[in-house]
Amino acid sequence: MIQRPEASVPEGRAQLAAQLEALLFVSPEPLPERRLAELVDVEPAVVREALQLLGERYGGSRSGIHLVEIAGGWRLLTNPEFADTVAQLAGRKGRDRLSPAALETLAIVAYKQPVSRAEIERIRGVGVGPILRHLLELDLVKVAGREEGLGRALLYATTRAFLDRFGLKSPRDLPASLEL
Repeated sequence: MIQRPEASVPEGRAQLAAQLEALLFVSPEPLPERRLAELVDVEPAVVREALQLLGERYGGSRSGIHLVEIAGGWRLLTNPEFADTVAQLAGRKGRDRLSPAALETLAIVAYKQPVSRAEIERIRGVGVGPILRHLLELDLVKVAGREEGLGRALLYATTRAFLDRFGLKSPRDLPASLEL
């Protein structure tokens, strides 16, 4: 008989892990531990323990689902190994791809944020108006404020959707420029 990880855990912990699993399954965005704790009416430390239990459940085998901490919260995501198969269900050949120009612009925003359009254009050497609008529509960048001084240009920064899409907990998790 194969013992499941939660078999040695008190029934209440296994039940809490199941509740959290259900919440993460239906949530369209990452859920922070604090929010999960509010939803199930327990302390965040108890949620952390239950998330660890879930992580062991999904991480110990070649599961089609992974529990990951990204964009300031927790999500259940499909195993990237099965991305093409899952995309077939959605009627797509794969994840919506960004053009090289959009990726370059997004990288500049990610590493220099908050950054103005003029600074992005100076770095890239070309106009980025349409690309920035597209990234705004995709919710990968946002207007994060205005520059001081003449003209008060808009400043751009990445969003939680950016972190979510690229599997990052925070912008600090970006690879160091020397690693690139």
